[in-house]
Formats: sequence, structure tokens, C-alpha cells
Amino acid sequence: MSTDGLIVVDKPGGMTSHDVVARVRRLARTRRVGHGGTLDPMATGVLVIGVGRATRLLTYVIGAGKSYTATVRLGQATVTDDAEGDVIATTPAGQLTDAAVRDAFTPLTGEIDQVPSAVSAIKINGQRAYQRVREGESVELPARRVTVSRLDVRAIRRDTPDVVDVDIDVTCSSGTYIRALARDAGLALRVGGHLTALRRTAVGNFTLAEAATLAELEQRAPEVVNLPLAAAADRYFPRRDATATEARTLSHGGPLDATGLAGPYAVFGPDGGLIAIVSERDGRARAEIVLAPA
Repeated sequence: MSTDGLIVVDKPGGMTSHDVVARVRRLARTRRVGHGGTLDPMATGVLVIGVGRATRLLTYVIGAGKSYTATVRLGQATVTDDAEGDVIATTPAGQLTDAAVRDAFTPLTGEIDQVPSAVSAIKINGQRAYQRVREGESVELPARRVTVSRLDVRAIRRDTPDVVDVDIDVTCSSGTYIRALARDAGLALRVGGHLTALRRTAVGNFTLAEAATLAELEQRAPEVVNLPLAAAADRYFPRRDATATEARTLSHGGPLDATGLAGPYAVFGPDGGLIAIVSERDGRARAEIVLAPA
């Protein structure tokens, strides 16, 4: 039987995040598998998968900051803001100077109000935006406040006539659309833009350095978990060690005295086992989720 824990997967291109979950279910021989934040089918890189009780940690993983490397093509706009969608407008971009290209990305950093891509998984009246677009509707999504803490222009390439390819590195808050950054840079330059490549290099402190490919997971199935539950929580959260009495109270859902530790944090028992994820308010530390085995 597979252990509870997280797997950092290097998702291949051409698969949905759900496809990866389905594959891991088969390899781990359990239905209880989920992912911590969707990657588009064309995107590759870090996809955090939870197995067993660790699926309950995914709520926190989804909200973590993310890092990406990406390529933006200026001179073409697409219906999806990425290479998966049909080109809807072309404007020769060869005349753009490197300085103009860099300047277009500068306002896309810091706290910004970003209109998500119309072809996204955001729900409008219960139906996902991309379904509405596919059915021929034009979709207007409200802007959302996101934070782009870093956006570095790594290279500006002119390998193809009339288009400019820009390689960027981005670190951003959860909910930021890299496709929308490509679209908005293209709009600012009045030539259109879309994403041609996207690789997620980190989710929180989980990075590509520790990611396993699906082929590697196949090799070691059903022992696919590379971060057992306690180790995963220790990596991701601040840590508090409980006494035997505190451990007993907490595992039954009772509160502990506050320690002033900024939460949410992980509480471990004297045996090193993970008991709960806890946050403090009004002088008490209460479990948000209890993970100790019953």
C-alpha cells in the first residue's frame, strides 16, 4: 500500500494535470490522489501531487507562490493567449527595439490588476470560462489583484521574420496567469502577444531539482511518494513540537495554548509524527486539519 505524502512531478507537455493525477492513482494503487494547482496542457514542470492523507495539505500548496520560465511571442495574438489557440491577429513586430520590449514588461511587475485569460478554468455562473469561449461566447472576466514579485527578461530573439520571441523568468502569487502577461505585453506594444512555452520551476519551496518524471515514478511504483506526510509538512510549514499531553488533546480536536507562532504551522508529536496543521487566534492554537491517524 502506498504511503501518504507528496510527490513533486515534472509534468510533461501535452498532458492535463488531471491526466497526471490519473496516472499516479494507477501507480500508487489508491484513488486518494490530488494536485496542488493546475498546469495548462502545453506547460511542463512542477506539479505537486498529494497521495492519501497528504491530499489535505494541497489546499495550502495551491495558495503558494510560483516561479516559471516562459517564452512570449510578440507579433501574434491567439484566442487562448498561448500556442494552443488559433492566431486571431498578426502585426509585424520586427521593428520593435529591445528597449521597447523590456519597457513593455516593466509595468507588469509588482501588485497589478490582471484580467485572466478568457480561456481559463475560472467559473462564470457555474460554467468554466474556456467552455463558454469554445461555444462561441465572448467572455469578459473581471480583473484580479495579483503580485508579480520578479519578472526578468532573459533574452530577446529575432529568429523568425516579423515576430520577436522573449524569454522571461517570473515569480508570482498564486492565481497569476503568465499567458495574460504575454497578452498584456503584446497589447502595450500594439503587436499582440502570446505564450509559446511555459515551464513551472517552483511551487512554494518545491522545485524542479527534486521533481520526478512520470517514467521515474513508473520505475518505483507503487512507492511513488518522495516526501512522506511528516517530512512534507516539515518542509512546507513552520514547526511546533508538542508534549505527549498536547499531542493527545490536539489529535482529538482540542485546542492548545498559543505560542505566538505565525500560522498556519505544523504540530508534531513526541514520536515525530504529524498531528495537525494549526493556526492561532484569541490566545488558542486550534487545528485547521487533524492529520494524526485515528
